[in-house]
Amino acid sequence: MNSQQMLALQSQSRADFDLIAKWIKPGAKVLDLGCGDGTLLTQLTKSHQIRGYGVEKDDASWLKALENGVDVIQNNLEEGLSGFEAQSFDVVILSQTLQAVLRTEAIVHEMLRVGREAIVTFPNFGYWRHRIQLIAGQMPVSKSLPYHWYDTPNVHLCTIKDFDEFCANHRIRVMQRLVINAKREIHLLPNLRGSLAMYRLCAQE
Repeated sequence: MNSQQMLALQSQSRADFDLIAKWIKPGAKVLDLGCGDGTLLTQLTKSHQIRGYGVEKDDASWLKALENGVDVIQNNLEEGLSGFEAQSFDVVILSQTLQAVLRTEAIVHEMLRVGREAIVTFPNFGYWRHRIQLIAGQMPVSKSLPYHWYDTPNVHLCTIKDFDEFCANHRIRVMQRLVINAKREIHLLPNLRGSLAMYRLCAQE
């Protein structure tokens, strides 16, 4: 990833993180999957006094998280969360990582086994700018998808409509859904006009 891609993703992540914080209760026990350098957990610890734990696969990001004082283990999410007991966290977060995992169904169900709630955010492939690039015959590149087809880590791109159907078909209750574009909330035609989707989920009883 070049420097422009990194800056674009970091800018989008800040909007993502600020809104995630609104869904976290003070003092909550939080698990952040694919936590990177621990920025989100550090922010939540300062603002909400959470008990935060992270999981990260990348060597450099894991070391950076440790340097930042984050309680993080190095593990591949594809191998599951068997090291964590059921309902041992108030919230499990997967922020802009859903599209980069192979075993999507298994990981979401593991999140809801380990946590009472799950927060999932992802770039919306149905965003109108992405659609125009596809019509023009090219894979989309944007602020929310700052990769070219040949260097992207993304393997399972989806739209908001796709994820709504996924939740319905897998007995997952959507407690809240928020769609944004450039930090603005999108209510009209969200699958067309929103670049980033955020979901607060729990298992159906």
